[in-house]
Amino acid sequence: MAGPQLPLGPVMLDIAGLNLTDPERQRLCHPLVGGVILFARNFDSGAQLAALTADIRALRSPQLLITVDQEGGRVQRFRHDFCALPAMRTLGALWDRDPDAARALARQTGLVLATELIAHGVDLSYAPVLDLDYGVSRAIGDRAFHRDPAVTVELAGALIDGLADAGMRCVGKHFPGHGFVEADSHVDMPRDGRPFEAIWAEDIAPFRALAPRLGGVMPAHVIYERVAPQPAGFSPFWLGEVLRGRLGFDGVVFSDDLTMEAATAAGDIVARAEAAARAGCDMVLVCNRPDLADELLARWVPAVNPALSDRLAALHARPAGGVDGRSDPAYAAGRAQLAALAERTRLG
Repeated sequence: MAGPQLPLGPVMLDIAGLNLTDPERQRLCHPLVGGVILFARNFDSGAQLAALTADIRALRSPQLLITVDQEGGRVQRFRHDFCALPAMRTLGALWDRDPDAARALARQTGLVLATELIAHGVDLSYAPVLDLDYGVSRAIGDRAFHRDPAVTVELAGALIDGLADAGMRCVGKHFPGHGFVEADSHVDMPRDGRPFEAIWAEDIAPFRALAPRLGGVMPAHVIYERVAPQPAGFSPFWLGEVLRGRLGFDGVVFSDDLTMEAATAAGDIVARAEAAARAGCDMVLVCNRPDLADELLARWVPAVNPALSDRLAALHARPAGGVDGRSDPAYAAGRAQLAALAERTRLG
C-alpha cells in the first residue's frame, strides 16, 4: 500500500541498521524529509537491501529519494553480492597507458555500478568525484581520476555515460574542488589559499565542462580563504554566483554532511541547515546523529520551494524498459571486465 501523498522536502537523513525502526518510519514521514542516504551498516545482503529500500519506498508518495556513496575503491558501501568497483585513480592510471581502454572501462564501471544499485532499489550514487588528484588530500586520495582536468572530464564523462545507460543520474563532487588541500573535512576545517583564477582554471574545469550533464552537485566543506570567508557549501558566492551563475548549473545542490567537523563553524544544526539553504543548497544531509536530525526537524522552518519535490523526483532511477539491467549482456561483459581488473590489481 502506498504511503500518504507528501511533497519531498529539503532534508536527507540516514537510518541506523538493516531494517527501519518505528521512530525512523515516523522521522522519514516528516514533511521536511526528501530522501535517505544509506551506509555500509545498512547492508547485509542483496535480498536484505532490496527489502529495506522497498520498505522505504512504501512510506510516502512521491517516494523518498534513496541514495548512497558507491564510488568504487575504498568508498563502496555495498560489497558482497555487488561487483568490486575500482578506485577512480586506477582508471586514471590506465588512461596514461591506454586512453581508449580507460574510457571504455569507465563507462562499464558506471553501467555496472548503476545497474546493481537500481536492481536493489537505490536511485542515486554520489558520483563521480570530480576533484583533481594532487596527491596530497587525505579525504580524496585515490577517489580522484587524475591530476589533469581534461583527463578527469573524459573519464568522468564516460562514467556518467555508463550510469545513464543503466537509467541513473549523477552527482559531481566536491565543488569547486577538494583535491588541493591535505586536511580531511570530516575531522578538520580545510583551507585552500589559492586565488580564484587558479581554482577556476584547474579544479573547476571538470565541473564547468560537465555541468549540463550533472543531476546534482555536492560542494566541499573547504574554505577558499582568498575568495570567500565561508566553506563552499555555505557560500552564496560559490553556489550562487559561480555554480548557478557562471556554470549555469540547474540541478540539485546537496550539502555535504552537516555533522562533519568542517560544518560546525556555521553554528548549531539549525544554523548550519539555514546557512546552507541560504547559500544555495537544495538538500541538506544530516548523518550519524539522529538526535540532531530530530532537532532540525523540530526547529527548522525553511523557505518553501514548490519546485523542489519535482526536481528530486526527477532524480529517481529509471531503468531502460523498466527491466532488471542485470539481464543485459553489456552488464555481464562490464562485470567480467571489472572482475579481471580486480584480480590483476590483487596480484600486483
